[in-house]
Amino acid sequence: MTSRTVLHLAEHTHTYGLSLSGLAVRDDRMLLAPDEGAALVGLARGAGGAGADWGDPVELPLAGLVDLPGTAEDEVDVEGIDVTAGHVWVTGSHSAKRKKVKAGTPPEKVGKRLRKVSAEEPRRLLARLPLGPDGLPTAGGVRLPSGRGGLFAALEDDDHLGPFLSIPGKDNGFDVEGLAAIADDRVLLGLRGPVLRGWAVVLELTLGESDGELELLDVRKHFLDLDGLGVRDLVRDGDDLLILAGPTMVLSRPARVLRVREGAHGLPDAVPADGIDLVAELVTGDGEDHPEAIAVLGPGALLVLHDSPADDRLGEHTVAGDVLEGLDVGRSVE
Repeated sequence: MTSRTVLHLAEHTHTYGLSLSGLAVRDDRMLLAPDEGAALVGLARGAGGAGADWGDPVELPLAGLVDLPGTAEDEVDVEGIDVTAGHVWVTGSHSAKRKKVKAGTPPEKVGKRLRKVSAEEPRRLLARLPLGPDGLPTAGGVRLPSGRGGLFAALEDDDHLGPFLSIPGKDNGFDVEGLAAIADDRVLLGLRGPVLRGWAVVLELTLGESDGELELLDVRKHFLDLDGLGVRDLVRDGDDLLILAGPTMVLSRPARVLRVREGAHGLPDAVPADGIDLVAELVTGDGEDHPEAIAVLGPGALLVLHDSPADDRLGEHTVAGDVLEGLDVGRSVE
């Protein structure tokens, strides 16, 4: 059964829009990442169970929580959020960006626009923020360096991923779109791209802290046979790992929620197709309603939020997500 839940974003929609890219739910608190800008939005669950509306928005500029790469006005492109007992983890896409061709662009100018690629260093954010008693992150976060000592530097000479670092995410380039914290010092980063001969990539980072910054101690690669799809989100579900899988390129479908058994404790070097269970096939629109983020709301209930939401999901300050009930999710809530 599928129903809708409404997220009340109030004035925050004027600044960041209604397209959402990152999501985490813990108890009755939701953290959202609008697709633009450099802020999170905190919401509180209303009465009514899994399908309740969410409101009381609190804007959380990332510049007030952690020292950002770039400036406070730069777009971070947050794509993954996870909440543990004491921290909020946040990742940017890390991806390069190609100039978008707008509708009505004269044919002779299309090629010129498509030549323009920017490195987008402000997107190279991986941060750990303190979690306050109200379920919202507080100031005093630490992050991984965006240059030397960071993820890009560690992958620069990598045989699999190095050649893709400068390729824009929507061109099957390097693009982080999911995060799951599997220990106090380990996180999984799911890559929308590159997909390598049909195999998606999840990175496992082991982290320390030194001189007020996160320190990258180790990077492991895990290859998953997702039938040609990339990772769009990662969520811990008890001992398992849920994966929102979707196209790496600019396509509308397919979109699936998948399960890797025992994946919340780490992954083997490679996970073949027979080690991955289908949880749900998701409905998508044509050029709209692209499933972008998921969260477990409780036993059997999964929330799906969308990039490029259809008009019928939008109000002046609201956006509606889908609540799928009766699924095999919600095995345990930390």
